[in-house]
Amino acid sequence: MKLYNTLSRSIESFEPSAGQVSIYVCGITPYDTTHIGHAFTYTSADILIRYLESKGLKVRYVQNVTDIDDDILRKANEVGEDWRELGNRWTAHYIQDMQALNVRPPDFFPRATEAIPEIVSVIEDLLAVGVAYESGGNVYFAVDRWSTFGELSKIPLTEMLPIANERGNHPDDPNKFDPLDFVLWQAQAPGEPAWESPWGAGRPGWHIECSTLSTKYLGRTIDIHGGGEDLCFPHHECEIAQVEPITNERPFVRFWMHAAMVYHDGDKMSKSLGNLVWVRELLKKYSADGLRLYLGSHHYRQEWSYDEEDLKQAEENARLLQAAVEIQGGDGDTFNSDEALQEFQRAMEDDLNTPKASGIMVEFAITLLETAKAGNSVYEAQQAVREMGGVFGLCLGGNLDRHVIDGWKSHLTNFL
Repeated sequence: MKLYNTLSRSIESFEPSAGQVSIYVCGITPYDTTHIGHAFTYTSADILIRYLESKGLKVRYVQNVTDIDDDILRKANEVGEDWRELGNRWTAHYIQDMQALNVRPPDFFPRATEAIPEIVSVIEDLLAVGVAYESGGNVYFAVDRWSTFGELSKIPLTEMLPIANERGNHPDDPNKFDPLDFVLWQAQAPGEPAWESPWGAGRPGWHIECSTLSTKYLGRTIDIHGGGEDLCFPHHECEIAQVEPITNERPFVRFWMHAAMVYHDGDKMSKSLGNLVWVRELLKKYSADGLRLYLGSHHYRQEWSYDEEDLKQAEENARLLQAAVEIQGGDGDTFNSDEALQEFQRAMEDDLNTPKASGIMVEFAITLLETAKAGNSVYEAQQAVREMGGVFGLCLGGNLDRHVIDGWKSHLTNFL
């Protein structure tokens, strides 16, 4: 299998490092979810995982929940709700959306606040190796003390600050040595929740949670780390800087995979612009299979714009696939599926080329229907459609995967 690696900016051959594939995907900040940009990221990861598992590989998958964050606290204040109750409610909402879309649950789905002791320990290690400093009850990472900072994003240091400022950085913080330095531990502000630490009461910074949780559950080196394209900088850049100085092992992540941004009405879909398209609203009108096919018809690295006409076509294709697996064939010659399965596999192994793979699946289903109507046996071909559809997370008229229901249900109990 070949996958594009953001770190090298090239397509590389992918092999599991130790008998199984370790995957971490940055999860939601639960205060407004789930729009199709979210769904595109998590269904793209789902397709990759389902394909790897269909080839007999064991996958260990972690996705976090950023349950403490500036945005969470701001939203809780706006609506007059306890920050934890707000986060739990929106996380439950997200889980229900993922169940409805038949998305394989992560093996581990930890909150950031579940790992406070581990986060404190990592920050102590960063201080000990000299890449962090304490100031005013806060702890910061000193960007100029880590020479490879910027290696992932390829953004020159001189151009980083404006981008970081747009994505949560506070350049005017008087406790910083440099405006680009990022917070590892944030001192408690009046009225905010806090946890004890060697530097006083406070809470973790945004970036430290993901590097701590990923190494806690997956070890010092991860096979694949995913997330939206907008997380490449500063979030993922900072994750690397928080891990490699401690482990002295490079790379921290073997393959960085970033899902492209989704647009609507000419602009990037975002909360600030109010141009979000919600999964739950779409599922009132379209089937989960139709929406999964629509999302999978876009390559994970290519930006695209929401188009309802394309979604309607995906819904028609979903009905066609369902008809293909339900039609009764005859007693004539068996319809061979080997070539289609091989083409499907080649597409999937070509940097997860889901647009091509979905096209192969639909064309094969059309041929299957014609063959069945001609009186030939299509049982083997129907199994092939189910196999390909399973990689895309399609139910094809059947029930949700039991693993999906039970796995998410188990995670849900942690947020109710």
